[in-house]
Amino acid sequence: VQLQASGGGLVQAGGSLRLSCAASGRTFSSYAMGWFRQSPGKGREFVAAFSWSGGSTYFADSVKGRFTISRDNAKNTGYLQMNNLKPEDTAVYYCAVRLGNGRYLQYNEYDYWGQGTQVTVSS
Repeated sequence: VQLQASGGGLVQAGGSLRLSCAASGRTFSSYAMGWFRQSPGKGREFVAAFSWSGGSTYFADSVKGRFTISRDNAKNTGYLQMNNLKPEDTAVYYCAVRLGNGRYLQYNEYDYWGQGTQVTVSS
């Protein structure tokens, strides 16, 4: 399984970015995808997740109402739409997948990881 994350960049506070995570290597209909972030000096923090076939979505309290998560089954790609970005959202964002359609909010529950994409929000 290979994951390719993209879409990070520099944006002003209040702006938006959409991160993409292209997955390859197998069919992902029974997988869950999660997004995590890590800023300097901090651990890897859960951001959002969904189950590929079940449609359930989960968000950290810090991003609820600002971030949404979606997928394109035909492209095997998941997306994290980030709106109303804040300086505290600055981090390296990672996507990850694992087999299963449950509620997976911990980074150690995921088996495969993308390389990370930097998001920087200026004030």
